[in-house]
Order: sequence, then structure tokens, then C-alpha cells
Amino acid sequence: MNKHYWLILVAFILMQLSPVVIMPVLIALGFDGSMEQLSGQSISVGFTIGFFIIVWLALRAKPNPKLQEGKADIPQTILWSIGGIFLAFFAQYAAALIETFAFGIEPGSENTDMIVGMANAAPFVIFVVAVLGPVIEEIVFRMVIFGALYKRFGFWIAALGSGFLFAVIHLDFEHLLVYLAMGVVFAWLYVKTKRIIVPIIAHVGINSFVMLVQVIFGEQLQDLMEQMEEMEQSIQLIVRGWLL
Repeated sequence: MNKHYWLILVAFILMQLSPVVIMPVLIALGFDGSMEQLSGQSISVGFTIGFFIIVWLALRAKPNPKLQEGKADIPQTILWSIGGIFLAFFAQYAAALIETFAFGIEPGSENTDMIVGMANAAPFVIFVVAVLGPVIEEIVFRMVIFGALYKRFGFWIAALGSGFLFAVIHLDFEHLLVYLAMGVVFAWLYVKTKRIIVPIIAHVGINSFVMLVQVIFGEQLQDLMEQMEEMEQSIQLIVRGWLL
């Protein structure tokens, strides 16, 4: 890897650790909100700074020659960017079904619940998760890590290796397969089009949808789920009454 790629990895690691430094600074400046607000503000500051540094380094980095030939034109780029959102959704859904029926893992994610809690307390977190985070992650895991592995080992080792690291960084090990499947899709989109903007847009699209559903319609969905559970219980009681 060239020096800019190494600097991107260092910047990414420091960005992940930045709330440890930013939190005490916010407290020293008089921040008196809840822990969720403090965490959300710290992540927002750290990720915003990290975003500008990583994007600046990425623009200065020497392109991977193996991922330069045969770039998609503008219409193809738009088509695959939109189609990539649906491919990522399909991969996520398929992986979730495998987790549920093959391994007995219940749907839902503690990581997502934690992020939603911070987003409700500190709304800028929505923008961080929906836009800044995906841009940063695609530069780090697809352009840098996948690109370096792809140059030496080919698609599958590179896609699975970078996808596994992408899954691990989310610290949601129960749903490792879901993140891995999405990582492979984003890597495939990158190779297919030779444009990092395509997996970036697909990633932004799926994250934005999740945040929209979870944050804006979260309460309505919870009420709907409770109503469905009540209906299911009522139907079970009626069926039991008929059988008796």
C-alpha cells in the first residue's frame, strides 16, 4: 500500500478512538447532557473531523491500477449506484434469514438500538451514520483494504477479508454474517464499475433508509409490532377455544 493508504488507516483508527479524548473535553467545556447526548456529540465531532481528513488523503492517494481500467460511464455509474442499494438490501435480508433459520439468531441489533438512542439524543448522529460513516467506511474497507488485497489475491479473498474486517469494526458479532454479506456486495460493485462512488452511494442509501425507519418511524413500528403480537395472542386463544 502507498503511504496515503497507510495514513488513511491510521486516521480511521484515531477517529474510532477519538470519543475517549473528546468526551472529557466536552465535559470540561460545561456539557451537562445525558450520556447518550455526550456519546452522540463526541462521535459527531470525531467522525466529522475524521471524514475531512480521510477524504483529503483519499483524493491525494495514487489510484490502484488494477481498479482503473474499464471504468463505468456516468449512466452505468448511476444505474449501478441505485441498483446497488437493492443488492445490499437483498444480501442483508438473505443473510438475516440464514442467521435466523440456520443459527437461531433473533432479528434486531443491539448496535443499531444504541445508535438510534444516540441519534434521538443528538440528531446530528443521523447524518453521521447515514452519510459520513458510509463514505469513510467505503474508502477504508473497499478502496484501501479491499484494493490492497485484490491486487495480490483476487476478488474472493479480498472481498471476504475486507468484509470480515468491516463486520468486526461494527462490534456486532452476533450478526457478523449480515455485515459480511453487505461488504461482499459493496466490493463487487467497486470491481464491477471501478468507481468507489458506486458502493459509497449504495452504502449511504441503505444506511439512510435504516435511520429513516428506525429514528423517524421507530415508535410507530414498535406500536405496530405490539398490535400484531396482541392479534396473534387473540387468534391463538380463539383457535384453542375451538379445539376444546
